[in-house]
Amino acid sequence: MLIFLALIAVEVIVVVIPFALLAVLRGDRQPRPAFAISGITPLALSISEGAIFLFPAIAALIMAWIEHRKFGDYGLPPRSAFGKDFRIGVVVGFLAISGSLFAIFALHGFHLTGLAIRGSTIASATAVWGATFILVGLAEEFAFRGYLQFTLTTGMGFWPSAFVLSGLFGLAHLGNPGESAFGLFSVVLFGLLFCLFLSRTGNLWWAVGFHAGWDWGQTFFYGVPDSGIAPYHNLFNSTFNGPRWLTGGTVGPEASVCTPIVLAIVAVLFARVYREGRYQVQGVAASA
Repeated sequence: MLIFLALIAVEVIVVVIPFALLAVLRGDRQPRPAFAISGITPLALSISEGAIFLFPAIAALIMAWIEHRKFGDYGLPPRSAFGKDFRIGVVVGFLAISGSLFAIFALHGFHLTGLAIRGSTIASATAVWGATFILVGLAEEFAFRGYLQFTLTTGMGFWPSAFVLSGLFGLAHLGNPGESAFGLFSVVLFGLLFCLFLSRTGNLWWAVGFHAGWDWGQTFFYGVPDSGIAPYHNLFNSTFNGPRWLTGGTVGPEASVCTPIVLAIVAVLFARVYREGRYQVQGVAASA
């Protein structure tokens, strides 16, 4: 694991050094960001999440060569890419965020107020945001539940590893604007749910689909804050009205009491359909 993390550190340094040298040659007194991006836009997310996916993926490819394994052993087998598990995950993820918002609506805390975009923009924004959130799902699932989950499982077991990495997944959202303690708690629950998907399907494609479907529905379709980040170029405008425990406040529905309930329902139904553990490390099924 330390070798894997060291490889990522080297990759980051290799990318950062050219920009640092350029700043020195320009005589900049204050460091400038490599990319001047602000807000949650498809471009901003694609660049940041692309790096989050690319660096661990390259490191995992090197580790696969060192460990004499296939890259797919770490959770993303190419033969299953965007297949049935992914498609079901997308649908369930969208239904889950819809269920959470419907519960808030039923308690008079959420309302759609009309379309935010019109005409041909709807089709283009739908496609661009869809592709962006697929990348988000790939990046965050592989970064937290790919090579690290596989390797830690070999040493400490599946669920102890899942709790550690889900805790780190929550901490990674700590810097989001407007985030709250309950919102971070929900993020940890998301991580554990994704680990359940991984343990029962044997790969990350169900989790990637769910992650993409939830985020797409939350940010683009319903136009509500995503972990404290306001939506951009969303399909619907919406409003929240009510106590923070119901609406999630500045965080959005992820910090609503409705979201953990919805996640628990998804977990129970998923476990009833997918009854057998299929996640394997070193040719042995991990405890699911």
